[in-house]
Amino acid sequence: MIFIILCQDKPDHLQLRLDTRSEHLGYLEKLNAEGTLKLAGPFLDEDGNPSGSMVAVEAPDRDAAEAIAKADPYALVGLFKSVEIRRWNWVLNKPENA
Repeated sequence: MIFIILCQDKPDHLQLRLDTRSEHLGYLEKLNAEGTLKLAGPFLDEDGNPSGSMVAVEAPDRDAAEAIAKADPYALVGLFKSVEIRRWNWVLNKPENA
């Protein structure tokens, strides 16, 4: 099943995000190569700066999705103010239906 990992950055932590970006992208690339990653990208604040993340992963259960979220380099350095994990049903515009 697909889980959406919604993350909100701590205030005034943009530099930490930028400093950790390459490790974060490497982690996502690994998930993508494994077929786990479905989509990902940052939320942007009013100035166009990243202020959070949305990552969709295929996982067998919530525990596995939580493990994926906790292993993200951004999570490991304490970037996030909050992390929410929700099951998601991809109904429209699924890539396999394109």
